[in-house]
Amino acid sequence: MASRLGHAIPLPFISPRLYHRALDFNISLGRSMDLLNSLPAHSSSLGNFRLPLRHQCNARTVVATDISQGTPVRPTSVLVVGATGTLGRQIVRRSLDEGYDVRCLVRPRPAPADFLRDWGAIVVNGDLSKPETIPATLVGIHTIIDCATGRPEEPILKVDWEGKVALIQCAKAMGIQKYVFYSIHNCDKHPEVPLMEIKYCTEKFLQDSGLNHIIIRLCGFMQGLIGQYAVPILEEKSVWGTDAPTRIAYMDTQDIARLTLIAMRNDKADRKLLTFAGPRAWSTQEVITLCERLAGQDANVTTVPVSVLKLTRQLTRLFQWTNDVADRLAFSEVLASNMVFSASMADTYSLLGVDSKDIVTLERYLQDYFTNILKKLKDLKAQSKQTDIYL
Repeated sequence: MASRLGHAIPLPFISPRLYHRALDFNISLGRSMDLLNSLPAHSSSLGNFRLPLRHQCNARTVVATDISQGTPVRPTSVLVVGATGTLGRQIVRRSLDEGYDVRCLVRPRPAPADFLRDWGAIVVNGDLSKPETIPATLVGIHTIIDCATGRPEEPILKVDWEGKVALIQCAKAMGIQKYVFYSIHNCDKHPEVPLMEIKYCTEKFLQDSGLNHIIIRLCGFMQGLIGQYAVPILEEKSVWGTDAPTRIAYMDTQDIARLTLIAMRNDKADRKLLTFAGPRAWSTQEVITLCERLAGQDANVTTVPVSVLKLTRQLTRLFQWTNDVADRLAFSEVLASNMVFSASMADTYSLLGVDSKDIVTLERYLQDYFTNILKKLKDLKAQSKQTDIYL
């Protein structure tokens, strides 16, 4: 398969599951490609494992490009991929505040990301699902910060695997000095969940590429709790939860952004796999109880048993057009299982020179949110009374 980026940048579109299996058998990327080439054109096998391939693959990791005679690139020049997302926009704002020259790779869209330009970032159009658009966005870039993930309506494989492989290879070929990749905590323990398997395979592909990199595994965002719990409680709508005692150490994305930039400037963090976790792990019921207390009203909780999630996934697997739904339900099953998404941060704080007291707790985050929202609601109510007209 000819590369759309030219002969210098071949694209190894290999199934992440096959790549995962190759890693389990201690097969290098180059060796796994040799193995693929020896198999029939439309399938690959490894032991008793068999999986159809979407692409015939004969590529290897790109050899480093010699840029020693090129124009030096400023260490402050960064490209943020996924800049419009929950985490990406915090990375952009923090980077700009700390004096970085920020370029944002954004897909062409009907509603332009004008807020990024208003902040002072440079916005360039590109699409990870179209590899030919990537190289031009990397010119003059020192560090890539990869916050991107596919949209809910997109097949996970297209952006989160094929797109990331293309981005990593372009970065290698063009001499990018550092690549920061965000992954998911415990992704290596759940190959049955497509997104987690792809994240783990991307970690390994990045490590095999030879690029200087930092891999950061995340547990959960505090920002996600606002729409899931806080807003429905305030609006007296149903709050959805499960009956499983899963606990997640949520973290404020502003703290994630701050720690990321500290890690980027710390040579000791190079080629490290770090896990960022909040000060405490919370169950769904504990989060709901906290929101109820801060909102001053009870939640209308609708509990979905884990058994229903599992049955729903099995049913959706029967229909080809529901595969992506089933993939996301698989992730829901993991989150609904009896496990803890957390990790000790002591070594990370020590490595980065950060005081744990400076990390925002969930109590403080939600307290600030409810205080501000309730004050605004109170002010709006007062203004409404002042404008009432009685006849």
